[in-house]
Amino acid sequence: MKKNVFFVVVMFLLAFAMQAQEIEWMSWTEAVNKAATDKTPKKIFVDIYTDWCGWCKKMDKDTFNHPDVAAYMTQNFYMVKMDAEEKEDIVYKDKTFKYIPQGNRGYHELAVALLQGKMSFPTVIFLTPDQQILSPVPGYQKADGFLKIARYFGDDIYKDTSWQEYSPEKSK
Repeated sequence: MKKNVFFVVVMFLLAFAMQAQEIEWMSWTEAVNKAATDKTPKKIFVDIYTDWCGWCKKMDKDTFNHPDVAAYMTQNFYMVKMDAEEKEDIVYKDKTFKYIPQGNRGYHELAVALLQGKMSFPTVIFLTPDQQILSPVPGYQKADGFLKIARYFGDDIYKDTSWQEYSPEKSK
């Protein structure tokens, strides 16, 4: 009887651990290096946020912590979390991107470059392994909608199918 109870408890814990997969976020530099050195590199996903953004925090809690989202994203992307107000320099392609103070806050030059000057939070960006921007996606996304967008880029659907064809209800 004790062996059966132990077995059930172990199986329950293993099932819970598999469901509770978390995204392991990395820095921009780590993702770029992995994409350059891995034998079969993944695409890069960047979540650009600020500490004061309530919708960014909600997306972290509700979307990125969703088990299906975490599993898919971890399998298909190098996951980067970038503070748009990061104060540390980032060297990328022989250029140093810096924090620019402005008013009470400021901005990081790399965040501005990735956002193509459209500073809106949260915004997520999908990139190829060689850092070509596939698309920025501004605004809060619920788990199901986000996963549909992620699969569009992660499964290379974008190469053969327009967004309007893939998701007609979103395009109206």
